[in-house]
Amino acid sequence: MFSYYFKLAIRSFGRNKILTTLMVLAIALGIGAAMTTLTVFKVLSGDPIPQKSDRLFYVQLDPYTKEGYQPGEEPERQLTRFDAEELLRQKKAPRQAMMTGGGGILDPRVDALKPFSVEMRYTSADFFPMFETPFLYGNGWSAGEDAGRSRVAVLSKSLNEKLFKGENSVGKDVLIEGHAMRVVGVLNDWNPRPKFYDITTGRFDREESVLLPFSTFIDLKLERNGNMNCFGREIVNDAQALNVPCSWVQYWVELDSPSDAGDFKAYLDNYSEQQRASGRFERPANTRLRNVMEWMDFTQVVPGDVRLQMWLAFGFLLVCLVNTVGLLLAKFLRRSGEIGVRRALGASRSEIFKQCLVEAGTVGLAGGMLGLVFALLGLWAVRQRPAAYASLAHLDGSMLLVTFALAVLASLLAGVLPAWRAMQVTPALQLKSQ
Repeated sequence: MFSYYFKLAIRSFGRNKILTTLMVLAIALGIGAAMTTLTVFKVLSGDPIPQKSDRLFYVQLDPYTKEGYQPGEEPERQLTRFDAEELLRQKKAPRQAMMTGGGGILDPRVDALKPFSVEMRYTSADFFPMFETPFLYGNGWSAGEDAGRSRVAVLSKSLNEKLFKGENSVGKDVLIEGHAMRVVGVLNDWNPRPKFYDITTGRFDREESVLLPFSTFIDLKLERNGNMNCFGREIVNDAQALNVPCSWVQYWVELDSPSDAGDFKAYLDNYSEQQRASGRFERPANTRLRNVMEWMDFTQVVPGDVRLQMWLAFGFLLVCLVNTVGLLLAKFLRRSGEIGVRRALGASRSEIFKQCLVEAGTVGLAGGMLGLVFALLGLWAVRQRPAAYASLAHLDGSMLLVTFALAVLASLLAGVLPAWRAMQVTPALQLKSQ
């Protein structure tokens, strides 16, 4: 019966062209707006490392002075260099990495290219296995090379193509800020967005071309970027020195299981109390340990205007559905005579209800196809914006299916009341009026 009802729905489109067009257009506009904003929200809020995001945790300590202290307030978002290096030395997690962002001038030492600036990441050896960075050639450096302040580097795939035409560059040197760095690895395509491991240096728009050991960055006094917060009662002359009260280092740990987070947080609390006893910390232990998705939610990686636009778009979809309900009601009740004849010939109320729902679903399917076009146009318009995340606005296969599913579901919901009213038509009254 479904195929029969579907054929009837197609025929009814031709009999009520204007009414059908209005319904399809209403659904298409609502679906187009909703899917445009939903796609942008999904891209920005998606899990950047789903295979282990519940085992990767961002560490926060509270090294502030006693002034202005309020119990339970949020601690500093980054660590001091002293605390980061001390936690790394104690190695209480299976994997852990300290890091910060930076930049510098790379000299390609070839006539075809002039020196140019590159974005860099200064980190420790566990960074690569922790975040499962794919390698095209070679691998990351070792903990021993960290300790030895080795002049080694890992390049991005795009930089390797620019400098070495995509060939295996492991063992070759690159000149960064006048210092020769031996290439030990070349990453394959890897540029997680949002850049969850360091949101202070650009969440969506910066690709890091060179990765260097943190110890090498300190030794060579290379340039860094990102947020830095200095506190305390003394004037700071060198904010990157070991013992200065300045927070600017991001610190991540990987645990064997999410259930280990409680034990590791207890360790952080004990560490804080030890530092307080030694006179470095003045406040009681106030630590945080958030996994990847919790950290992204806390730092509001998804811009507030994106959330607002999504809810407004779904509100617009609801308005479109209300209009569709009215149009379907008008369309079905105009066919009361036809429905009365069918009922008189033996069609049950449930069959009338099914027929009307199939027709509503067919309208939704047509609206979904047109809504897909509107969504693609909407995403194209988003990509023209100057926002850092604009280039990410693309419709993938899963969202394509959601578009049609949402359109059909919405139209079926809109068709429930009109279909119910249609099946209540009294056959005798309709036959008498003919």
